Parts: sequence; structure tokens; C-alpha cells
Amino acid sequence: MFRGNHPTRVDEKGRLKVPAEFKRTLDEKYGQQFYITSRDGKVAEIYPFEEWQRIEERLAKLSNFNPAKKAFLMRTNYYGQQVEMDAQGRLLMPQVLREAAEIKGEVAVMGMLTYLEVRNMNLARAQVEGPLSAEDEKTLDELGI
Repeated sequence: MFRGNHPTRVDEKGRLKVPAEFKRTLDEKYGQQFYITSRDGKVAEIYPFEEWQRIEERLAKLSNFNPAKKAFLMRTNYYGQQVEMDAQGRLLMPQVLREAAEIKGEVAVMGMLTYLEVRNMNLARAQVEGPLSAEDEKTLDELGI
């Protein structure tokens, strides 16, 4: 499981240094292959390839004519690339996604249980400063959280 926010940097070549706290989990549980994508162009999502394959298996069960499947695949393929972690623990972020999400310099790398999210630090800070919506609060309450 991935938890917490471990800020790091994306270098001038677009390589993200995976924070040590997350790298340990990746080394122990997953291989060196990842799928990096986005559903909205604002946030990069880093999936260990094993986790991404689980999503693809569920999608494969849907009809190719399913509009939600098509929309999801269009976005995740447009922003997405399969990458391999280098010997220094870095991942090359897809250029289209780096530009769209302003992923450069200081970034927030947040654990989202089975994948990591990477956000521009200033944009991440602005987003978490607001309160949870009433709908979010209701859903969490229903879960007993």
C-alpha cells in the first residue's frame, strides 16, 4: 500500500526520482515496469504494471462500444506510456503529461493505496486547502470513516 506525501523533484529531462519510502514498496512487491498516465491531464498516475494490468483485465470484459470504456482508454492512452525504472530509481514522465499537468521541479508524490499520484507542488497545495464536499463527507460517513 502506498500512503502519504513524499515530495521530490522532476529534473530538466523529465525524470522523477521515486521517493525512497515508495521505492522500498515497489522493490519488494513489484518489478521495474510501470504505466504512467492521467485521466484528466492535471495529475499523473503511476501504476506498477501489475496493478495497471488488473484495470485492463476489467476493461477487457466491457464491450468495445461502451462509451465509458472508450473515453477512459482515449484519455489514458493519450497521456500514457509504459516505462521502466532506471538504476538510479527514476521514471521518465511522458512529455505530453508533463506539459499538461505542469509536472516539473518540485512535485508532490502521494500514495493512493495501489498507485502513486504526481502533482505540481503549488497546484497540489491549492487543491488540498479547500474543505471536502458535502457529498464526500456523506460517502465517508456511510463507510464509517
